[in-house]
Amino acid sequence: MIIEKADKVGFCFGVKRALDILEKVARERGGVETLGAVVHNRQVLQKLSEIGVRVAKNVEDIRGDVVVTSSHGISPQLEEEIKARGIEIISTTCPFVLRAQAAARRLAEAGFLVIIFGDSQHPEVKGILGWAKGKGIAALEESVITGLPRIPRRIGILSQTTQVPDQFTDFVKNLIDNAFTRDSEMRIIDTICHDIRQRQAAAIALAGQVDLMLVVGGHHSANTNRLAELCSRITETHLIETAADIHPSWTEGKNRIGVTAGASTAEQTVDEVLMALHV
Repeated sequence: MIIEKADKVGFCFGVKRALDILEKVARERGGVETLGAVVHNRQVLQKLSEIGVRVAKNVEDIRGDVVVTSSHGISPQLEEEIKARGIEIISTTCPFVLRAQAAARRLAEAGFLVIIFGDSQHPEVKGILGWAKGKGIAALEESVITGLPRIPRRIGILSQTTQVPDQFTDFVKNLIDNAFTRDSEMRIIDTICHDIRQRQAAAIALAGQVDLMLVVGGHHSANTNRLAELCSRITETHLIETAADIHPSWTEGKNRIGVTAGASTAEQTVDEVLMALHV
């Protein structure tokens, strides 16, 4: 049995940066709180808890006078609410998310309805919508937009940073076909993270060469679920959090097995999966 690891695994730039900031603050202060999970990965959060990192579920749950915000970013309204309580904010927002937030703000200020191709319930998308200052809407289906009672003549479109490029392109094409009318103006800004693009491309390439793909990462991680979705279109695929989740029956009769991982999955967790497969 041949086992292959995708070219692109381990923490992405944004997650590594966020964790470096958080660990430094936690060690300097003897512990610190984060507003929500800094990343969507249970194993990473468990290790952070060992150095005194506590997750506050909401603003009311913050006990101290300092809070670290996640790599997914927050809205300016939430930022103001935290500061109004006299709490210092240490941001770990991914630079690619900051770019999407800035794009949403510019479009809204220019009079465009901001359309975000993304999951409206995801923290990143909620934050970006906040920067649109009430002039935004998030959707994964263009019918949500075309079904509006009135479609504004000026539309600005961007994407959640972890979405699939081809799906974003299809979403935009469908909006052009169904919402682009006489005297309309449409601006499209590609805000998908380049690391996510590379990770998806590497996973797809490997999936085409193996009998089984294992995608390692948190079940609540958007980019990890997207990897599993893409690979499952090509070959048998399972999303696992750790090596303990591997079912022996999955590997029976398989000659080649591929392993990839989400952007918030530690390389150590991936190595443990590879070791378990080699046993």
